[in-house]
Amino acid sequence: MFRRIFNLQTKNINSAAFILAGAFLISALLGFIRDRLLAGKFGAGDELDIYYAAFEIPDFLTMVLMTGAISAAIIPLFSQYLISSKDKAWQYLSNLLNLFLFILIIASLVLFIFAPQLISLIAPGFSAEKKVLTTLLTRIMLLSPIILGMSNIISGILRVFRRFLITSLAPIMYNLGIIFGILFFVPYMGIKGLAWGVAFGALLHFLIQIPVLFKTGFKYEKIFNFSEPGFKKTIKLTIPRSIGLAATQINLVVVTIIASTLSAGSIAVFNLAENLSRPLLTLVAISFSTAAFPSLSLSFAKKQKEKFNDIFFSVFYKILFLSLFLSILLFIFKEEVVNIILRVGKFSLLDAQLTSACLAMICFGIFAQSLVLLIAKAFYAVQNTKIPAFASVIATLINVFLCFYFVHLLSFNNSFQQFWTSFLNIQNLENIQVIGLPLALSFSAIFQLALLLIFSTRLKWKQ
Repeated sequence: MFRRIFNLQTKNINSAAFILAGAFLISALLGFIRDRLLAGKFGAGDELDIYYAAFEIPDFLTMVLMTGAISAAIIPLFSQYLISSKDKAWQYLSNLLNLFLFILIIASLVLFIFAPQLISLIAPGFSAEKKVLTTLLTRIMLLSPIILGMSNIISGILRVFRRFLITSLAPIMYNLGIIFGILFFVPYMGIKGLAWGVAFGALLHFLIQIPVLFKTGFKYEKIFNFSEPGFKKTIKLTIPRSIGLAATQINLVVVTIIASTLSAGSIAVFNLAENLSRPLLTLVAISFSTAAFPSLSLSFAKKQKEKFNDIFFSVFYKILFLSLFLSILLFIFKEEVVNIILRVGKFSLLDAQLTSACLAMICFGIFAQSLVLLIAKAFYAVQNTKIPAFASVIATLINVFLCFYFVHLLSFNNSFQQFWTSFLNIQNLENIQVIGLPLALSFSAIFQLALLLIFSTRLKWKQ
């Protein structure tokens, strides 16, 4: 029975999206449990600020090097190899795994060495003691990009074979690993246990997918060839995508930099609010866009332009409707969501009110973030990674400016501050500058969507 479940193949995009959404829902529930445990044990203070700041460097490495490669290059190129020769497809994958493992290890070692200097840049407002502890957690967490890098490549390949169920279980295992760290590592190791929980979750993410990969017929080969044409094309397609993702990650780094100079707990409040909104993005945008991406890539590889357009617009309208509807609901019930999930232990009423306000700001841009994911994947499917990268860079520049500007406006009494405190009913709160950060992210996401839509209408899908 377990073999049948793990090797289940989906028949269409809707069924794949349904499986992904169901698994993501479970993962989201585990994420809520994780955040409730974190909020109750540490509250919105120095320790959670350290934990979330330590995530920045490992996340940057994972997103820029690996997520970019998978989204932009690996799935489309592997699909092309698979159409011509399955043996060549496996050779391409073996070489890719070996080379990226080498690259990730080298990159992690460099970041490990220079972690103290990087933390000083990322969290300039931290005290010397907080910087030392953040550096320690960062170095432990640098194990996760190496493991997740390999695991994410495998996830991309399994999606080509429509093994969406097993790939959707991997994030569940990741969250279980982190929860295990909170419950069992933290009591013995203190806050360091959180970092080891992240590394353990990454290992579980990897291990659950390995048996299914070999079931698809994968034959590992000892190939280590940087000059192989497939790898060269992968890098060529990945670089623009990585630049775009680097821009996106810089947004989050800027948030951490600014939040570290604000009141204690600001980094934690922002990240907890972002975590509460992420399931909505995951359930709708990531589920449908991830399910559609292999089909879009295969349609392009087979030169089926009409089928490509039918798939794209069908998914576009579904994401638009669902993301708008659910983000409005989340905005209406933001206080209830925060109180039910986070209002426990050391997480105070003031922490909850500030988190609710940040969540409200994020809700304004959820529909834009959702559609950006789909449109970007459509560009990747036709092997155009430059336009999404350009849009990401421009949106990042706008976000950096808006972050500083909004935080400044919220630091003193003026019409801008009065409007938002009245609108969100937070007149009783002090140190509300942090809400300017999610507001800036929402505005920049809307601009990025507008830019991509303009480019998509002018783009000729040449095949």
